Amino acid sequence: MSTQPEHPAVLIPGPVEFDDAVLQAMGHYSEPHTGAPFVNCFGDTLSMLRKLFITEDPASQPFVLSGSGTLGWDQVATNLVEPGDNVLVLHTGYFGDSFADCFESYGVNATQLKAPIGDRPQLDEIEKALKEKSYKIITVTHVDTSTGVLSELKSLSELVHRVSPDTLIAVDGVCSVGCEEIRFDDWKLDVVLTASQKAIGVPAGLSILMVSGKAMDRFNSRKSRPNSYFASWKNWLPIMQNYEAKKPSYFATPSPQLVHALHTSLTQILSKPLEERFAIHKETSQKIKKAITELGLKQIPKKPEDQANGMTTIWLPGGMAPPEILPNLMKKGVIFAGGLHKEIAAKYIRFGHMGVSVTDPKRSDIDHAIAALKTSLAEVGYKN
Repeated sequence: MSTQPEHPAVLIPGPVEFDDAVLQAMGHYSEPHTGAPFVNCFGDTLSMLRKLFITEDPASQPFVLSGSGTLGWDQVATNLVEPGDNVLVLHTGYFGDSFADCFESYGVNATQLKAPIGDRPQLDEIEKALKEKSYKIITVTHVDTSTGVLSELKSLSELVHRVSPDTLIAVDGVCSVGCEEIRFDDWKLDVVLTASQKAIGVPAGLSILMVSGKAMDRFNSRKSRPNSYFASWKNWLPIMQNYEAKKPSYFATPSPQLVHALHTSLTQILSKPLEERFAIHKETSQKIKKAITELGLKQIPKKPEDQANGMTTIWLPGGMAPPEILPNLMKKGVIFAGGLHKEIAAKYIRFGHMGVSVTDPKRSDIDHAIAALKTSLAEVGYKN
């Protein structure tokens, strides 16, 4: 039985529902951030992140900074490229535009390779782009929260290593880490950035990255100083290394409560094989998508291989707009999100299904949400 006050189930693409133990960890008593108990907790947390990202390479470097997932973009843009460098941004929705804008803010030239809404750039298009110009980084949004499009990482990495091996591969995994399969070492990824509030299941406030040895070599060989102070790895790298070695260190004050919550969540996640976690998210996603199809509704990504396992984007029928359906869902104890992609925002809704709402067998969030959606649509006149 949950100790949380009764509330609607938050089934948006993040923040998600939180486990009781994670919220209890957020209430940890005050302690010094350089004291041994917290240093040990932070060190263990960094080591557990290596297991979450499936990396055993000692050259891989985890980072945990106070900030939103967006801070991960800044870390990539300020530490791994320099003004005037070229980067290729694979665009599958709103967050491709935003990542490109972040690069431009640091004087980096961002070229976007855009796909039609609901699709993703194809490998032959990416290969052509890589052969036309030298890029320091290629970025891909693993799951774009605005469209629900899932990008395939393994084949992309194989292509980049074959065609442009010096190009670093940076993955925006804010809406995928913890619910989609990611194999950092096996797929030879260079950066995966994420945030605490989605499938990892921790309240918002932590920017989390795993960085390859190859990318750290690129950082260490840069010619100019990073043009951010807070996001500079020159400041944070020794801190992360010291914490993981259980040594107190200081650059800027972390959030002990959020780190304790992350430690709790990672302990829970890693108590079972990650393959089981990936499988239950996929199974739940297929169940939801089957129900959506049976309701006569369609998803933004048309092809099953392009559909995320931690969220579903649903076209609304017959000119219906989100304000007509979301309040009805709220009355039934379910919160979905409205549209985010600026070109289609008034035409669809987003159903997030990740974290404890999926993995905790005691919770009925998903079944309740499917039933509530069916009833809510009927109440506003929709007939399948």
